[in-house]
Amino acid sequence: MRMWNNVSNTAEYGGMTRGSRIINEQSREAMCEILSEIQSGQFANEWILEGQAGLPVKKSLEKIESEHLIEQVGAELRAMMPWLQKK
Repeated sequence: MRMWNNVSNTAEYGGMTRGSRIINEQSREAMCEILSEIQSGQFANEWILEGQAGLPVKKSLEKIESEHLIEQVGAELRAMMPWLQKK
């Protein structure tokens, strides 16, 4: 219950009415797999190799995300909000 005190009413309502569609047995299994990768050191080794290689996967994923439609729309919306402009 305390978590809901730290989010908007909209987020609280959405989480309470739709959260079980996201946090379910399938997502729990995926989280356990990821935890296992962390505990085994697999993730750390992958991250070390990624850094040694110059972060090619990270840079590629950042480029893909930067080209996503939501980023384009976000930039357009922010341009309409002069109070967000740096002085």
